[in-house]
Amino acid sequence: MAAALEPQLLEILACPCEQHAPLRPGLVDDPEADYLTCTSCGRGFPIRDGIPVLLLEEAVDGPSGGR
Repeated sequence: MAAALEPQLLEILACPCEQHAPLRPGLVDDPEADYLTCTSCGRGFPIRDGIPVLLLEEAVDGPSGGR
């Protein structure tokens, strides 16, 4: 992952969907991508300039369709 986030930050970040599932670095197809992926719905949230953009409108769909 090109944009490294502090481990403490990753522990508290959660998907903004109803399940509020934890996020993991990277995308399913590209683990080195500057994204965080929801462990429940599979949406990918971009990391821009080192800041996670946790807006559903900015997310890319995961393998399960996400939205």
